[in-house]
Amino acid sequence: MTNDPFSTDERRALAALTADFTAKEIAPNLNDWEDAELIPREVHKALGDAGLLGIGYAEEVGGSGGDSIDVTVLTESLLGAGASGGAFASLFSHGIAIPHMIDAANRRQVAGDDVGADWLLDENIRPVLAGDKIAALGVTEPDGGSDVVHLRTRAIPDGDDWIINGAKTYITSGVRADVVVVAARTADSGASGVSLFAVDTSLPGFEVTRKLRKMGWDCSDTAELAFVDLRVPSHALLTPEPGGGFASLSRHFAVERLSLATLAYATAQRCIDLTVEWTQQRQTFGRPLISRQVVRHDLVEMIRRTDVARVYARNVAIRHAAGEAVLLEAVLAKNTAVEACNWVVDRAVQLHGGLGYMRGTEVERHYRDARIIGIGGGATEVMTDLAAKLLGW
Repeated sequence: MTNDPFSTDERRALAALTADFTAKEIAPNLNDWEDAELIPREVHKALGDAGLLGIGYAEEVGGSGGDSIDVTVLTESLLGAGASGGAFASLFSHGIAIPHMIDAANRRQVAGDDVGADWLLDENIRPVLAGDKIAALGVTEPDGGSDVVHLRTRAIPDGDDWIINGAKTYITSGVRADVVVVAARTADSGASGVSLFAVDTSLPGFEVTRKLRKMGWDCSDTAELAFVDLRVPSHALLTPEPGGGFASLSRHFAVERLSLATLAYATAQRCIDLTVEWTQQRQTFGRPLISRQVVRHDLVEMIRRTDVARVYARNVAIRHAAGEAVLLEAVLAKNTAVEACNWVVDRAVQLHGGLGYMRGTEVERHYRDARIIGIGGGATEVMTDLAAKLLGW
């Protein structure tokens, strides 16, 4: 298609750069990172030097430019060249944290607060996009999951500072993070009482209380965090007071869900590629496995489900890049892609036979990694109910 926005010269170059980086720097090391249960910090720096961490962020804040279409191309190319869902989640965890900082920096510049804006830009945003620092988002709590309205972590003003007490769990990149965007309650109840803070993890009172082990995403460090009388300066408050945190989180949910939809169908496509190659090479009873009608039909159905998810999600990305509000569409894209991915990874393992069940086999890792996509960023059941509400039912 000559007018395909995903196939412009610039985006073809982005895809090639991403695939080359992945093939050289990520895929050969994934098994070691899975065993270590973390990714070395220097990989972030290498991604930053290549300009890949900054895709989707304006050059004025240290990014590489681009929009949701470019982010989609990046994600597709990473998975297509052999990256894993865990590697994507860990290396790009800033994608759910940095936008809140950028919003705050923009507001401060408009208000003439250059000191506060420069602190965010020079100490946090630009270093993260350069790969010199790692950012994470801290919302989920041990007792309440991602129920933002009923957060228990609390921030209390004390002179020019805020004192934070509470705990977070299931925090992606929480073990290695240099800055965590923390959701905390600044008023007694309701959504309007939630604010966001940029927390420097080197401050006294911040602690990684537990490194969590998971079913999948093994190379992505996940942590339980504690804040004990953690004192942060006033400029660490990212959202207009009072509250504003719930609105900021909601505003960026569509991008997160679209990103997870892309991750889901890109994972499925990678499993298709691996399975087609395997069934062409694997000999059973003197014939290639792909010569069996039942195998070919499975492969066709894998392709059909994945392509439906890809076409839908890409359309949502195009609309988002054009400035449309796509909250409902992002929810539906995520659920569609998750359903396709779960089915495809299952068939991929089945068609690989015993090899598909072995640790170290790529489809086995994708099978485990894929399970979280229907939970993180809003569980499928929650997304379905949200879609009904957005439709006015």
